[in-house]
Amino acid sequence: MPLRKTRRTKPRRCSPLHATPLFAAIVATASWSPHAHAQLSAKAAIPTPVDSPWGLKLAPQVEEHLLGPDEKPARFTISDYAAGTLDQDISLTGSAEIRNTTTVIKAENLHYDQDTDRADAYGNVRLVNNGNTFTGPEAHLKVEANEGFILTPTYHFNSTSGNGHAQQANLLDPERTKIDHGTYTACKCADDPAWYVSASQVDLDSGSNLGVAHNGVLFFEHVPIFASPIMTFPLTGDRQSGLLPPTVGISSTTGLDYTQPYYINIAPNRDLTVAPRIMTDRGVQLSATYRYLSPTYSGTLTVQDLPHDMQTKTNRWAIYFNHTQQLGDGVSVYANYNKVSDATYPEDLGSNDLFTTGTQVLYQQEAGLTYNKGDWSILARVQNWQTLPPSTAPYGREPQLNVKWSKYDVDGFDFGVEGDATRFTVTTGDMTEGDRLYLNPYLSYSLIGPGYFVIPKIQEHFTAYNLTYIASTAPAGQPRQLSSAIPTFSLDSGLVFERPVRLFGMDYIQTLEPRAYYVYTPYHNQNFQPLFDTAEADFGLAEIYTENTFVGNDRIADANKVTLGLTTRFINASTGDERARFTIAQQYYFQQQRVTLVPDETLDSANHSDLLLGASMKLGATFATGVAFQYNQSLNELIRSNIGFAWSPAEREVLNVSYRYTRATETLDNVPINQFVVSTQWPITAHLYGVARVNYDFIAHQVVDGVIGMQYDAECWTLGLAVQRYANGIETTGVPGTGTRILAQLELKGFSKIDNGLVEQFRASVPGYTPTPGLPPPNSRFTNYE
Repeated sequence: MPLRKTRRTKPRRCSPLHATPLFAAIVATASWSPHAHAQLSAKAAIPTPVDSPWGLKLAPQVEEHLLGPDEKPARFTISDYAAGTLDQDISLTGSAEIRNTTTVIKAENLHYDQDTDRADAYGNVRLVNNGNTFTGPEAHLKVEANEGFILTPTYHFNSTSGNGHAQQANLLDPERTKIDHGTYTACKCADDPAWYVSASQVDLDSGSNLGVAHNGVLFFEHVPIFASPIMTFPLTGDRQSGLLPPTVGISSTTGLDYTQPYYINIAPNRDLTVAPRIMTDRGVQLSATYRYLSPTYSGTLTVQDLPHDMQTKTNRWAIYFNHTQQLGDGVSVYANYNKVSDATYPEDLGSNDLFTTGTQVLYQQEAGLTYNKGDWSILARVQNWQTLPPSTAPYGREPQLNVKWSKYDVDGFDFGVEGDATRFTVTTGDMTEGDRLYLNPYLSYSLIGPGYFVIPKIQEHFTAYNLTYIASTAPAGQPRQLSSAIPTFSLDSGLVFERPVRLFGMDYIQTLEPRAYYVYTPYHNQNFQPLFDTAEADFGLAEIYTENTFVGNDRIADANKVTLGLTTRFINASTGDERARFTIAQQYYFQQQRVTLVPDETLDSANHSDLLLGASMKLGATFATGVAFQYNQSLNELIRSNIGFAWSPAEREVLNVSYRYTRATETLDNVPINQFVVSTQWPITAHLYGVARVNYDFIAHQVVDGVIGMQYDAECWTLGLAVQRYANGIETTGVPGTGTRILAQLELKGFSKIDNGLVEQFRASVPGYTPTPGLPPPNSRFTNYE
């Protein structure tokens, strides 16, 4: 029996601006049976009932509908007018909707056949399916199966923030969708996007997180820039096998340089990247990187091979391997093996790290076992190096056993011991080899109270050598076996005073912190001891309060000296933030140091060290500065200085300026360091940013290294270009050599990016650099819930 039409009642208008239409008919359908009908009547709140021939109540809203265990999921329908046959079909007209738990269908007219679970929608159709939205003139869908199609739709994907339009979208099941002759873009302006992919067919599978575009063409500003018979891409940020964006560059060592990586997602915890590299000046190189990860171990293996270098006419290769593994109960093992085929490999064929960290000349080859638990720390390892010129090869440790035991705050006492047994070997050069054993026990006691601290400490350094090979340059009469036992006493003490001050209208706490540090170590002749791992320590505010002027265990400097220092700080009284610090420190010798690295080394006859001064200030949240000076009073000469400041008034606005000077020494080949460095990231327009760094050497009268470029940031894409000049480690007549390369970046946000190191180089060159923003995080399926 046909239904009579039920017309919509006019709602009461609260005001002309807030009038809301009231639906006259809301129908709940769910494989209607007497049991289902009884549930609906018992559980649904039905205000203002209207008679219906179906034996149901038609009302403005249904608040709740519960199902029994054998029922199908509910279909909720809403419309201005409804007509149909009981338990068969229903026609909805005017603001019509059909809903279930995952799907919403809206249209001007809807017809729903309950027997086939088929919904036919016409006129301004809007389909929301698992958070994805399709809009078009006509759609046909099996609601429960999520199977059907919509004609000439536009669509939006919540998971990727992507948009597009197509001739037809086919819903195959709740996870798979096929789009015929469609486009895809992450730009908000879907009608005229800056970039988009056009394909004859796009298959989307949310279950496997895979998108496949067939016969796809990538357009940027309506210009095709890439085409492929098949493009695969992940639907979210999860990993997916397929082609990665290529890397393209130009440099003076490789010519035009193109790398096309292919990513293979072997398992959730394993992957492989294969990257053929074409260099017009060198040839074709193949690189493969395998990564693995588990709860107890992880590692990476990279192999690079250039079968025939067109310039050197040789086979060139590199291996990089590292592995760490937890064995449990504080025990772990590790291995690192790095090696290249020849001395100029990193300069000619190195990765982007070469241009940010400099030319690598040491390649570590090491394996070891560690134990860390409680008071114990143990290291057992074998270590060697591949050394490239002009660097000098360090000693290998074959093997080394290092054991540390320590206790803290036992009735105020700290005590412990460190022991080490190592065999030092050399692979090149004419140097002494041998075994070294040292033992270093210590005991200290801390007296700490409000405004003061006193910490006495005693330690003994035992060292024994068994030298198996004496170099031809060794001092005459050098024994093969020798030992030493050298005690050291130190006393560290200080006071802390505070007072409130008001400066520039703000309240501060000013501290005054005098410190005295005394060290006594008797003299012991160590000229016959080799230098396995020892060098002279740097001299600065961080090192002036230490017992030994050497790093390593082959030299223990004799000392009878006191270090006096004074520090004052200005601390924001309300936040505790340190806004300024000023420090001055100097050592005074009661007896001159006699121990030197090498015999007959010239000793300083002054009774005091160089004067150290340092200061740092933060003027608000945007400006910070720091200075440090080392001044020799006897020579009335500045030994070293570092001056710098950073200004960042807003995001992506930063300016850094620094100057450093170091007097010429033998370590620096009698050439001083006198360099000025400026770096910046600054907006030129609302979307264009300039980025630059210049390191100028006043001695060589040239730019040592530098980069200048720009980034244009649009809503859904970023373009960057830069030129870099870098030191390549090759000197010509005493002048440092340099190389040049072109950096480029094109990022299509939400889809792909091409970058041959531009962002990485900007990060390394400009402290405080902020990359251009990406797309907002993907929305959940309920973000635009309807």
